Amino acid sequence: MEETKPESWNTPPTVRQENKKVLAGVLGIIFGYLGIHKFVLGYTQEGIIQLVLSIVTCGIAGIIGFVEGIIYLTKSDEDFYQTYQVGKKGWF
Repeated sequence: MEETKPESWNTPPTVRQENKKVLAGVLGIIFGYLGIHKFVLGYTQEGIIQLVLSIVTCGIAGIIGFVEGIIYLTKSDEDFYQTYQVGKKGWF
């Protein structure tokens, strides 16, 4: 059995950061009233709140998801990752 060696002995292993920016942004724009973009990012409580608000306001609260989708898509990849996936900022 042969061992696989890293490319360089002093190169730290790269950790692939999973960036859900495009998925969350598009879902926020299209299905923002359902809060699906919140569930994709792992914000279950915020997703339920968004869904309930949309039901209570007959969909008017869906503008929140639409605005958040646009905000997600206009941020840089690193800024989005640090703000919403590392920092866990739930709203806007």
